[in-house]
Amino acid sequence: MTAWIRVIAEEEADSTLLEAFESARTPHGTVDNVMRVHSLRPHTMEGHLALYRSVLHHPETVLPLWFLEVVASYVSVVNNCNYSLKHHFANAARLMGDEERAKRVRAALTSRAPEVAFDGRELALLRYAEKLTVWVGVMEEEDIAALRETGCDDGEILEVNQVVAYFNYSNRVLNGLGVRLDGDQVGYYGANAGDD
Repeated sequence: MTAWIRVIAEEEADSTLLEAFESARTPHGTVDNVMRVHSLRPHTMEGHLALYRSVLHHPETVLPLWFLEVVASYVSVVNNCNYSLKHHFANAARLMGDEERAKRVRAALTSRAPEVAFDGRELALLRYAEKLTVWVGVMEEEDIAALRETGCDDGEILEVNQVVAYFNYSNRVLNGLGVRLDGDQVGYYGANAGDD
């Protein structure tokens, strides 16, 4: 069992669910449990997948993908979502292409001290991500003004906002339904960013 609720296996799936599974296949040819958990309601899998792809895998995204994966990882640390952290920090590390740097970044995120590995606008965006995750009710316009002062433009702020919002959603799907990594191939990217 990969979750606390029933998950329909591919061999038991009807044509609608099989189509949803096919859409959700990773470059490895598998369907991750984060998508499988939607099997009782395939339309929610389709919505989840569309949001995920628009946030992290859209060709018009401007910020570096390694950094967006770091933001995803930090939100997952703050939410104590091991599933997303394992998947998305594996992606961040591969995209960084520097094992020592990846170790420093992981340690900084895990200790919730991003200032150990980041500064400037990257640090400001990570602090924004943490505040939006933990203290969403006290967000204020000054939070955006502070990001602009570090050199972020509004489109970049929106990109990070969407990653934070998506991972807060996804972390709650995963933790709220007890989704485990059993059978998942961790990490989306190959050893070289261009592999997938």
